[in-house]
Amino acid sequence: MQHESEQYLREMSPEAKARMKRIGVIVLAVALLIVAWGLFSRYRESRDVNTWTQQQAIPSVAVISPSHGGALRDLVLPGSLQPFIDAPIYARVDGYLLHWYHDIGARVKTGELLADIDTPELDQQLQQAKADLVSALANQNLADVTARRWLNLLATDSVSKQETDQKVADLEARKAQVDAARANVRRIEAFETFKHVVSPFNGVVTARKTDVGALINAGSGIELFNVASVDPLRLYVPVPQNYTPQIKKDMQASLVVPEFPGKKFKAVVVRTSGSINGNSGTLLVELSVSNKEGLLTPGSYAEVTFELPENAAIRRVPASALIFRAQGLQLAVLQPDSHVKLVNISLGRDFGTEVEVVAGLQPGDRIVDSPPDSLANGDLVRVMDAAAKTGEKGQHS
Repeated sequence: MQHESEQYLREMSPEAKARMKRIGVIVLAVALLIVAWGLFSRYRESRDVNTWTQQQAIPSVAVISPSHGGALRDLVLPGSLQPFIDAPIYARVDGYLLHWYHDIGARVKTGELLADIDTPELDQQLQQAKADLVSALANQNLADVTARRWLNLLATDSVSKQETDQKVADLEARKAQVDAARANVRRIEAFETFKHVVSPFNGVVTARKTDVGALINAGSGIELFNVASVDPLRLYVPVPQNYTPQIKKDMQASLVVPEFPGKKFKAVVVRTSGSINGNSGTLLVELSVSNKEGLLTPGSYAEVTFELPENAAIRRVPASALIFRAQGLQLAVLQPDSHVKLVNISLGRDFGTEVEVVAGLQPGDRIVDSPPDSLANGDLVRVMDAAAKTGEKGQHS
């Protein structure tokens, strides 16, 4: 068969041979084109897949702008109500408690009797002091008569000058003894007044720590009563350092207490400690609260509200935008080239769904809401438009 083919080719004309060569070249060219097209199609598909994969790797994020508060904003802080004056009442003399007249919760006025102390020893000392005063007065009178007599005798040269001077000096000594005796009587009489324990100011008896017949020792340091002045009351509030420049004297505030829900009481700032507590980072602020109705109780917890002017440097962001990393609390800020920058921030108040950012953000910053956990500093992101974001939320719901 092969021999016949070779014979056929030798018998073909040159024109036929040329035609056969052209056909072979065309077939070869077509085959090469088909192979090249297949390779190009495979490359293009691979490139498209790679591009699609890279695009899918770029996270799609929602971008928001931090919001500002209103013209005024409420700063709510815990506070403690304390008496304006809180005085423990001690005994000033020794003895036994004879009577007490007011128990805890009693309202008393200035000088009102709280208790009587029986002081037999002090009473005897007073009697002795008065007797000493009478004796001193008698000795003074005698010395006075003697001195005048000797002065008269001296005028007639019946006595010596020195003896007369001695009698006059004795009179002065007797007068000094009278003054000392009289002062001793007044001292003991002053102690006698302490037998009656009285209230030093208008207030409420908050403690009674003695009873009838109890031995009273003035040097023991044991208090008998405690009296507190409850109108007005002092209100102490620790204010975080970020807000201290906005707390001024005479600033108005309101407070509520658990026992009267919904009822607001007025307060006014009277002074501050003027120093930041190193442990808590707060400034102690004292307010005055009127308590004419007697509804507020010293020692109570109170929720205090200050109305502060808005600070332009403070922004509010959703809590979902926060990033918790080892470097601290951060936000992802979108840059003009669609890359993100992670910035460290400081928080103010927490409103639940929103938080205050007091440091770290700049005016005009746009932040990523609900950033992916894998988002890193400098990553490229794709910003979702509002319609896409709404549609995504609808699909999830």
